[in-house]
Amino acid sequence: MLGCTPTSSGLSPCNGDFPTLLEALDYAAQGDTGLNFYSVRGDLTAALRYGVLRDESLDLARRLLGRGLAPAERVAIIAETHPDFVRAFFACQYAGLVPAPLPLPQAFGGRATYEAHIRRLVVEARATALLGPAALIDWLRPLAAELGLRLCSTVAELADIVPSWAPMPSTGPDDVAYLQFSSGSTRFPIGVVVLHRALMANLAGILSHGLQIRPGDRAVSWLPFYHDMGLVGFLLSPMAGQISVDFLATADFARRPQLWLSLISRNRASISYSPSFGYDLCTRRERQASALELDLSCWRIAGIGGDMIRPAVLAGFADAFAPHGFDAGSFLASYGMAEATLAISFAPIGLGIETDIIDLDRLEQEDIAAAPGSADSRARTVVLCGRPLPGHEIEIRSDAGEPLPARHVGRIFVRGPSLMLGYDRRSEETSAVLSRTGWLDTGDLGYGLDGALVITGRAKDLIIINGRNIWPQDLEWTIETLPEVRTGNVAAFSIDENGREVLILAAEARSLSDETTSETLTNAIADTIRAQHGLDGRVVLLQPGTLPYTSSGKLSRSAVRQRYLAGSLTAASRA
Repeated sequence: MLGCTPTSSGLSPCNGDFPTLLEALDYAAQGDTGLNFYSVRGDLTAALRYGVLRDESLDLARRLLGRGLAPAERVAIIAETHPDFVRAFFACQYAGLVPAPLPLPQAFGGRATYEAHIRRLVVEARATALLGPAALIDWLRPLAAELGLRLCSTVAELADIVPSWAPMPSTGPDDVAYLQFSSGSTRFPIGVVVLHRALMANLAGILSHGLQIRPGDRAVSWLPFYHDMGLVGFLLSPMAGQISVDFLATADFARRPQLWLSLISRNRASISYSPSFGYDLCTRRERQASALELDLSCWRIAGIGGDMIRPAVLAGFADAFAPHGFDAGSFLASYGMAEATLAISFAPIGLGIETDIIDLDRLEQEDIAAAPGSADSRARTVVLCGRPLPGHEIEIRSDAGEPLPARHVGRIFVRGPSLMLGYDRRSEETSAVLSRTGWLDTGDLGYGLDGALVITGRAKDLIIINGRNIWPQDLEWTIETLPEVRTGNVAAFSIDENGREVLILAAEARSLSDETTSETLTNAIADTIRAQHGLDGRVVLLQPGTLPYTSSGKLSRSAVRQRYLAGSLTAASRA
């Protein structure tokens, strides 16, 4: 009978202290831990010990080389949550090839949209081969033929290839480990070049500093392998720390989020991460999870990252699952991005979510994060994301590039050994964000507080009306307090209309009734924003499932804006 890999590796812990990813796997292969894959019903479908992964990846590497692929060539891999993706990724490492994980189809969009997206990514990656799951291979083969790829195959089909027995190429710290497309790479994809040196620096920082790995740790993840938090955070990091991981496919989590918590409970996992929306989804379905008799007392690190952290959502989750043993002190805020491999900063372990309440008027008008002046002041609660990883630096800078003092909001810059080499073949884009002295412009805005980093939003999403800096998430979270509006399905942005900045509020409505028509809900949204923020906005009610999201589940405000300007947003039906 199939059994999952044990929690204990039987090895002396070595938390990412290796020159390359291959040496990390070679060490983990000597122990008993590994990767476990579960179905939507919660059944274990595959258990892949790290030693088996190493052997099977080496065999697959020889077959890729036997097929004629040469070291340094790029291999695009559809990143299904399946052992075959993991085998293919590590086979590329052993063969000296450069893997480029690509996304699965979105829930909404269709075949044509997906094929066009994959085509852009394959071209941008300069891939000469494309590997994918059996369910998608018939979609991929015409595309591969059109692009002249030398190989388009499932991993299983590669078993018929005669392996090459030539010596494997050597891999060093300055070789490319993989190509990472950021979650927002859709229309104009840009690949981040990640070296082994940067990857291992980040893995060591995550394991020893951020998560402070200890004996008995086990991880659970539903995060996609094509996103940096899923790939680096919950595939490569656990392997580099010799930790077993239990995986649930992202689509299966969306269908049955309670399985995530069930796996944590029954396998006594201690580490798992999610963006805010994952915790919110579980809270909304808490009644279903209750029937599983959960015991979440083992969960020592409930990580939060990948998007703006929503304190109210986390508080709701903690309240809902406290009867199941969940400790709110296990929440761990963090900050990162693909250009820094993954992690940049972590909050202290064991303190839960630490917040700062700031005056929204001073934030908008002065770019200063000050305490509210009175009980009547408009306020915003933000989350402290901790200090940078060892060897890394963070600066908050003004528009003129000068470092800012504490509580002054500016652009976030970071420097350290985990940073990317640059964007692949994109020297202009690279020089725009990465200075010669090694400082990366993250594109995020925030401020410092007692040495900790606080994120206030993305610079490109900032709305400027009448000299006020309006943070779109503040407007979105206000609208979501209306019961007729779908939680997490609101987008605020602005457009230029005859030289005037116009605020647009796009919201997905729940089923409308005789009592709540589209007109009354539109008026309610407009009145709420006017009352709480002093702004007039144009409200657009949408059908459920209309708003576009990135591959990691983040709302894409820029895509909503483009669709609005193109007149392609689907309005909700009127009662």
